[in-house]
Amino acid sequence: MNITISPCPNDTFVFHAWVHGLIPGASKIDVSYADIDITNTLAASSKGPDVVKISYAALPWVLSEYALLPCGGALGKGCGPLVLTSNNVSDNNDPARLSGRRVAVPSERSTAYLLFRLWAAQHVPGGVGEIVVLPFHEIMPAVRDGLVDAGLVIHEARFTYPSYGLTLLADLGSWWEGDTNLPIPLGAIVARRSLNLAAITGWIQASVHYAWTHPEESKEYVLQHSQELSTDVTQAHIKLYVNEFTENIGETGYKAVATLLSRAAQEGLVPKVDLSALYL
Repeated sequence: MNITISPCPNDTFVFHAWVHGLIPGASKIDVSYADIDITNTLAASSKGPDVVKISYAALPWVLSEYALLPCGGALGKGCGPLVLTSNNVSDNNDPARLSGRRVAVPSERSTAYLLFRLWAAQHVPGGVGEIVVLPFHEIMPAVRDGLVDAGLVIHEARFTYPSYGLTLLADLGSWWEGDTNLPIPLGAIVARRSLNLAAITGWIQASVHYAWTHPEESKEYVLQHSQELSTDVTQAHIKLYVNEFTENIGETGYKAVATLLSRAAQEGLVPKVDLSALYL
């Protein structure tokens, strides 16, 4: 079985035990690591992995072949994408300044970009200008260096953006939570419908439990793939993104996913989804 996840600390923390053969009875896996824009594209292709981490925003394009697993992904509160600008801009706190401007995003099918489009429709008169897709770790340097006017960032950028001399324009998580009182559905784990989905779900949940029970064992593996982040940042990242929804999406998590995709479909941003297809 082959799987593709991101190199981010939450993914490597969650999957450490399965990747290293520590889950009794679990299938051996061949694991690859890729940025979310790549995994979203892979899942939509005919040659996608057996199990893959994607954005929840990408689900409408893959649900015919892949099933959403109720575990392993990233949902939560206080962990949403951020819109950042340079400190050199005098009107940093006015969202209208993005009208007609260049904005870097991590993927055009990411939950971050979907939330950004829903937010911008309310706050940016006339809409933004050019959208530039960059790997997420290149976005803050691009904003700092003036290559783009603003950047939409995810993951550990929440903890590190001040070191780039950047200013927070909007916290899309706070906006979403205030509007819906629901967690943000960020990253999903999906598996091909032809596989034993119940078994895979059990193995991932066992891997989550192992990670929580033996947190020290995954540290070296997490740091190896975390793009030179400090131990403090990786631990803060894991604490924020690995939570009760990682173990089981639950009723609240499914409601959040359905709300996001329904709103986006109403705005014409994603294809309409049969919400019953979200459940195993």
